[in-house]
Amino acid sequence: MSTDRRGQIVRGAIDLIATSGIRALTHRAVDTRLDLPPGSTSYYFRTRHALIAAVADGITARSRADFATAHDLSTAPGEPDPATARSTDPVRVAQGIGAWLARLLTERRNELIARHALIIEVRADPDLHARLAGSLFSLDRASELCAALGAPDPRRAAGDFLALLEGLVFDRFAGLRADRPVTARELADPVSQFLTTVNSDYSQPNSE
Repeated sequence: MSTDRRGQIVRGAIDLIATSGIRALTHRAVDTRLDLPPGSTSYYFRTRHALIAAVADGITARSRADFATAHDLSTAPGEPDPATARSTDPVRVAQGIGAWLARLLTERRNELIARHALIIEVRADPDLHARLAGSLFSLDRASELCAALGAPDPRRAAGDFLALLEGLVFDRFAGLRADRPVTARELADPVSQFLTTVNSDYSQPNSE
């Protein structure tokens, strides 16, 4: 019951931030939203910081679970183990990622909104900021994917790859094209362009 209630509170906090904004996130507001007895949220999460940390962990857990249950391991952006991934064809991988991003934008939109709001909110807290920043996409898994696709500098390529994914996601839930229907193909096209050149674009040493 405790685990279920904690998960319910985390989901309630996410929905509250997504619909009412970051300033609305209080223990009392979560209790009210979920019709819980007063003090329920503070019982499980004593501070606002603890509640935000639980949200970060909840988004991370959901992301990892989505990756693990994907029909084709290459559909998860950066998550598959290159030794077991079904394809290292960049176009096919991009198609899978486009489909995954489309599901993310339609099924987990509130998480995306809440995560973005919280990242700005906690930017002065390095640990919590890092947890939120890494809650959606994995730099380690993205590095493995880029290495499998032949990138000479997988870590550097992975950083740019995740920046691309973050930009695509933001554009479709809060950017200029937020009001347009989400299609896997439109999301896959820029991913394909990046992945098909990842084995050559990073052949030169970083000048920084």
